[in-house]
Amino acid sequence: MSAINKKVKQYRIEELLNSETINYNSISYDGKNVLYSSDKSGVFNAYAVPTSGGNPVMLTDSTNDAVHAISYFPHDHRFLFMQDKGGNEILHIFVREEDGSAKELTTGEKERAEFYGWADDGKSFFYGSNKRDPKFLDVCEMNIETYQSTTLYENKDGFTFGAISKDKNHLAFQKVSNANNSNMYVYNRVADDMKLLSEHEGDVKYSPKTFDRSSTYLYFLTDESSEFLELKKIELTTGEIELVASEPWDIERAFFSKNNRYLVYSINNDSKTEVKVVEVQNGEALAMEGLPEGQITEVAVSGDERLISLSINSSTAPKNIFIYEADSKNVTKLTDTLHPDVQESDLVKAEIVRFPSFDKLEIPAILYRPHQASEEKPPALVWVHGGPGGQSTVDYNPLIQFLVNHGYAILAVNNRGSSGYGKTFFKAADLKHGEVDLADCVEGKNYLKTLDWINPDKIGIMGGSYGGYMVLAALAFRSEEFKAGVDIFGVTNWERTLKSIPSWWESMRDALYQKLGNPYEDVEYIRSISPLFHASRINKPVIVLQGANDPRVLQVESDDIVEELRKNKVPVEYIVFPDEGHGFSKKENRITGYQAILEFVDKYLR
Repeated sequence: MSAINKKVKQYRIEELLNSETINYNSISYDGKNVLYSSDKSGVFNAYAVPTSGGNPVMLTDSTNDAVHAISYFPHDHRFLFMQDKGGNEILHIFVREEDGSAKELTTGEKERAEFYGWADDGKSFFYGSNKRDPKFLDVCEMNIETYQSTTLYENKDGFTFGAISKDKNHLAFQKVSNANNSNMYVYNRVADDMKLLSEHEGDVKYSPKTFDRSSTYLYFLTDESSEFLELKKIELTTGEIELVASEPWDIERAFFSKNNRYLVYSINNDSKTEVKVVEVQNGEALAMEGLPEGQITEVAVSGDERLISLSINSSTAPKNIFIYEADSKNVTKLTDTLHPDVQESDLVKAEIVRFPSFDKLEIPAILYRPHQASEEKPPALVWVHGGPGGQSTVDYNPLIQFLVNHGYAILAVNNRGSSGYGKTFFKAADLKHGEVDLADCVEGKNYLKTLDWINPDKIGIMGGSYGGYMVLAALAFRSEEFKAGVDIFGVTNWERTLKSIPSWWESMRDALYQKLGNPYEDVEYIRSISPLFHASRINKPVIVLQGANDPRVLQVESDDIVEELRKNKVPVEYIVFPDEGHGFSKKENRITGYQAILEFVDKYLR
């Protein structure tokens, strides 16, 4: 079993997961409640908590499929939520009526929907639906009194929705050509005309975000004149472009409050999300003092623009919701998600570090040093995030904290190809995945070995999705580097995975092909980086976790590699959750999976 430090309480996974995980937030029309999702019941359900403080109330009672709360209605206490079946990602939109009943609004069995936002008059909402064509999302509008839907734009060209103007006359879209290059279009519904707004050469990203209240300007993100994404606006009639905000990191989201009192945007600051709430009239950001240390992940502004709800977490504290009153500057904490039996001081604060890779490129990473390191040299795990692209951040992660609490050092590597560190770094692994990014992870292991408090002979590797692929690639292609691997629904055969991309990802298909290779044309190359075809090289123990309903990494990906490893007499443990998809939403499944991971690494890294 794990070594115990008497100064630090070691927690069972049940204790850590009995802390709540919450997502989203929306303020009711009267400013009295905040809507959010929580897994307090074991499955995500919708809850409401008074903005003045008080006990949350559970609003839905799902016992199987996660409820993703979206938004209160603009003029009453109805709210929208989304739900799929068993993690299959075919999300449907539902309304929870004021009498507590629920009604399914997008009813096609294979119809995937996405919520886009509310109409300015509050009488309808906009959403995307692939009911007409499984490959693309049409832009639709639903009347909230009759629940009748109208199609505003039939998406036959693979556009990604960006924004709709307040007068509903203009729709802004992004068209992705590859992961580093995209264009921006505006469709004029009155003139029935689609116009390109971003004519350019080379790789430049353009991503429309919001229109101003007068429907005169479109605000968008672009890296056309910077290594990072900046916020700009374009005047629709003249095409004149003006810089709105620039930071030394990527700006990622931007929206206006109801009456344009505030412009809100987020910044990806070295693995930590920062948010600026700017008063449009004077251009100054609110100080919002009195908030806890951490990162703001979600922001909502009330319709009267007096209240701002903020979701805040840190590496040692799960997400909580706070209310900031703009006029009084008062802050009220609305939720308390860390379980009372867990002391935050027993958990470990993330530390941002950097190390040189094989070619001297500086690689950012997040290091977790267990408290036990003061008395023993702990084993370690290199953690690889999902992707391609993606990024490890300093969010609260119960699995990381569980392993660190039980005496494992963890280095979450943001290898080249990760998001958030500029466009050059992001492109640096294109058509070299499983090669240069894997080399960065190996150098992460070598960095750990330079730390005098680490056991250099007991280092494993773990990750999920693309990170799971990297685990298997490490064990197959650099088979002597790591002592064991933890693969959470990782890709094993890129040829099959790239051919079986879910239909609703059609607009991103070519971008994935240009990043990883075309499975119809580059077969030899794609097989050369796919661990399944090189499973005979794997000689270290592996644990594999998989959701049976995963539409992105099919169960057969894990089935096949497990079969090969067992055939080769490699120690392998395999857990399949029949009611999960790409990620484990049910608390009981996470308890089972995380405990199995600890027992596995205790067996092979102690």
